[in-house]
Amino acid sequence: FVPLIMALRLPTVRLLIADDVGVGKTIEAALIARELLDRGLARRLAVLCPAHLCDQWATELREKFGLDPRVVQPSQIARLQRELPRQDLSIYQHYPYLVASVDFVKSDRQADAFVRNAPDLVIVDEAHTAARPRGDRDRSQHERHTLVRRLADDPGRHLLLVTATPHSGIEESFRSLLGLIRPELDAIGPAAEAELDRRRLLPYVVQRRRSDLVRWLGAETPFPERRSEERTYTLSERYYRLFEDVLAYCRESVSARTGLRAPQQRVRHWAAIALLRCLLSSPDAADAVLGKRAGQRASGEEAELVPDEIDATYRPQVLDVLDEENVGDYVPSAPVEDAEPSLSDAERRRLAAFRREAEALAGTPDDRKLMEAAGVVAGLLRGGFRPIVFCRFISTARYLEKHLPGQLGPEFPGLRVAAVTGELGDEERREKVAELVEDPVRALVATDCLSEGINLQDHFDAVLHYDLPWNPNRLEQREGRVDRFGQRRPEVRIVLLYGANNPADLVVLEVLIRKAQTIRKRLGISVPVPAEPEQVMQAVVDNVLLRGRAATAVQLQLALETPEVSRLHAQWEAAAEREGKERAYFAQRGIQPDEVDREIKATDPVLGTPETVETFLADAAQRFGGHLRGTRQAGVFDLDPGSLRPTLAERGFGGGTLRVSFDRLKDEKALALGRTHPVVAAFCDAVLGAALAPEPDERFARCGATLTDAVGRRTAVVLLRLRYLLREEVEEFAEEVALAAFQRDHRELSATYLEPARDTARDLLRRARPVANLTPAERREHVAWALDLLQRQTDWYASIVEGRVARLQESHRRIRALVRASRLEVVPRTPPDILGCYVLVPSGGGR
Repeated sequence: FVPLIMALRLPTVRLLIADDVGVGKTIEAALIARELLDRGLARRLAVLCPAHLCDQWATELREKFGLDPRVVQPSQIARLQRELPRQDLSIYQHYPYLVASVDFVKSDRQADAFVRNAPDLVIVDEAHTAARPRGDRDRSQHERHTLVRRLADDPGRHLLLVTATPHSGIEESFRSLLGLIRPELDAIGPAAEAELDRRRLLPYVVQRRRSDLVRWLGAETPFPERRSEERTYTLSERYYRLFEDVLAYCRESVSARTGLRAPQQRVRHWAAIALLRCLLSSPDAADAVLGKRAGQRASGEEAELVPDEIDATYRPQVLDVLDEENVGDYVPSAPVEDAEPSLSDAERRRLAAFRREAEALAGTPDDRKLMEAAGVVAGLLRGGFRPIVFCRFISTARYLEKHLPGQLGPEFPGLRVAAVTGELGDEERREKVAELVEDPVRALVATDCLSEGINLQDHFDAVLHYDLPWNPNRLEQREGRVDRFGQRRPEVRIVLLYGANNPADLVVLEVLIRKAQTIRKRLGISVPVPAEPEQVMQAVVDNVLLRGRAATAVQLQLALETPEVSRLHAQWEAAAEREGKERAYFAQRGIQPDEVDREIKATDPVLGTPETVETFLADAAQRFGGHLRGTRQAGVFDLDPGSLRPTLAERGFGGGTLRVSFDRLKDEKALALGRTHPVVAAFCDAVLGAALAPEPDERFARCGATLTDAVGRRTAVVLLRLRYLLREEVEEFAEEVALAAFQRDHRELSATYLEPARDTARDLLRRARPVANLTPAERREHVAWALDLLQRQTDWYASIVEGRVARLQESHRRIRALVRASRLEVVPRTPPDILGCYVLVPSGGGR
C-alpha cells in the first residue's frame, strides 16, 4: 500500500517501484492501476514486459484484480485483429487492457501504432531492460528505451516502472530511467556522475528490502529463510588430462608465434575461451562446440571480420555481459566456426581427438561434476525438496536431463527430470513445467531463460548452480525464482557447485561470486556488479588460463590481484555503500499506512474474507446440486460445481470436480480461490442470475420467512442497493449493497432499525436456524408485513442512507488526508432498491 499512497499523491503518476526480488512488485503496480482505473483517473492500461512474462501478468490481472487483458504477441495478433468491430481500428486503440511483449511492440512495424494509440496508464516491467545502455552495444535495449521515452514524453500519461535492479552499475543508464520520471534527471557523460538530489526523487521512488516488510501492520510476512552451501568436485584424472590438452592447444592457438594476422588471432582468442568454457560445463557442451569447429568451412572460405568489431561481436556470446537482457544459452559457436579457415590439418586432427574423448567421458564416473550434482540432488530429494538445476548451455541442460535419472533412478524410481531451455518457445516452456509439477518427485533443469521474472515458488524450493554464471547478478535472479513471497517451505536451499581444480570456476568464484555474497550478507540485499565486469573477467581469464600463469593456488591468487580486479572490487564496494544509503532513504518509512489498514479491515466484511468465500461456495455449490467437501489435507477441498460444470468448462476449468483452497500456501496444485477468481465469479453470476430470473426459484429466493429462536421479536432483514455520485476530479457512479435489520415500533407503527445496522443484520442471518416449517401462505404474510411497514414511511431509508454517506465520507476523508488528495463529495441517489427481504419469526410467538 505504500506505493499506492505515493501514487495517489501525484497529479500524474510517475513512479519507480524498485522493491527487492520476490516482494510483490507486480501486485503493487497492479493495485495502483486498479485504483486509478476505478477512480476514473485512467481509462486504459497497457503492461509492457518481456515476452515470457506476458501470460503471467495476464493471469495476475485477471485472477487478482478482475481485469481481462488481451495479450499482444506475434502469435496473437491475427486473432486480436479478427475480433475488432471495424478493421480501421488498431488493436492498441480498441482493447482497454493490454499485456504486450515489449520487444514486439518496439519493432519498426508496431512502435508508431502503439505510441499513437497508447493507453493513458502504462506499466513497464523489468524496467532496467529499457534503460539506455552505454554507447551502441545493445541495439535492442536502445529500442526499448526509445519506445518508453516516447511514451513518457506525454506529460499526462501515468507511468509505472517496475524493477528489482534499477541500478545496473552504470550510472548513465540509471539516470536514463530516472529521466522517464523526471526528464531533468537524465544525464549523459560527466553530468551523470554528479550527485543526485535525493529529496527531489523521494516522491517518485520506493525501494525496500525484504527485512523492511517482514513485519508490517502487525502481520508476519512469511518470507523463507535462504540456506546456502558450497559443494566441490575434483576433475577426474582423465577429465583433467583432456582439459590440460585442450588448454595447451588453446595457448598455442593464441600465441603470437602462429604467424596469423591480428584479427585472426583475436578470433582464435575468443574461440579458445569458448572451447574451454564449454569443456568445463559438460562433455556434451564440449562436443557441441567442437562439432561446430572440427570440419566447418573446410573450403577455406574465411569470414570477413573488422578488427575493431571482433571483441564487440564475440564478447556477448562467450562471456555473460552485464547489460545483456537475454543471455543466449546456445554454445558460443560463432568464434569457433570463424576460426576454422585458419586451422591447419594437424589442428583439426587434434580437435577431432578432443571431441572423441569428450564423447567418451559423457555420463561416466569420470565426469565427477555430474556425479557430485547427482549426490546434491539426491540429498535435496531426500529432504523433500524440489530442486531447479541451473546450467549455462542448452547442451549441458540436455545432458543432465539425460543422465540424472540414470544416476538417481534406483533410489527415486518415481523421479522425473525435465529440461527447459531457450530453444523452446514461451508456451512450450510453460507446458513442460506444468507437466513436470504433476510429479511429486521432480527436478527441473533450466538455463538462464528461466532466471528472471518467472514465479516458480509454488512448485520448487531449492536451487543448484551447476554452472557458475560469469555475471553474478544472475545468481540472485536464479535464486529469486524460489526465494520469494508465496514460498510454502520456511527454508529454501541453495547449493553452489564448483570444481576445486577447475581454474575457470576458481576465477569466477574469487573475482565475482564471493564478493557478491559478502555484500549480500552485509546489506541483506544483492548489489548488482558495477561497470562491465566481463572486461575484468576477460583480463583475468587471459592471465590465468591463456597465458599460463596459474599452476598453483598461490600463483592463482597472484594472478587475481590485478589492477582490473582491484578496480572492480573498489567500484563494487562504493556501489554497495551507495545502495545501502539509497535503500534506507527510499524505503519510505515516513509513510505509515495505519489508516489504510483500518479501512481494509472495515471492507473485509463487505468484500469477503477467505472464510466468507469458502462459506459462499459451500452454500452455492449445494444449491446447484454440487458440494464443497474437505479432504484429508487441511485447508484443501473438492469442489463439485454440480449443474455449473458446463459454465466452468467454458471458462477453462474443466468439467469435473476441482481441487481448491482458500489459502494459496496450502497446496501447490489446488486452485487458490479468492473473491475475484473466475471460478468464484462464475458462481456469483449464476446466483445473481437465478435470483433475478423471471421464474422464481426457492433455492435463490429474494424474500422469505423462517421460524427461529434467534430473535425474541419479529425482525426483518432487508438487502438494499445504494447508489451514489462521487464528485472529485471526475464524476463517478458507484453502488454498494447494504444489510439493515428492523422491528416494528409499536407506538408509531413504523420501522425501527437495529444498530449497528450492518453488523446486527449480518449476525442475525448468520445465527438464524429454522426450528419448524412455515406454510407458503404464512411466509407471504410475514414478508408483506415487513414491506408494508416500510411503505408506511416516505423516508424509510433516510437513516440508513445518511449513516452510510457519513461513514463513506469520513473514510474517504481519512484516506485522502493520507494521500493529500482533494475532498470527495458523496451524493446519494434515493430511494435505494430493496433486493431482498427476509423475516425472522420468533419461535416463542413474540410479535
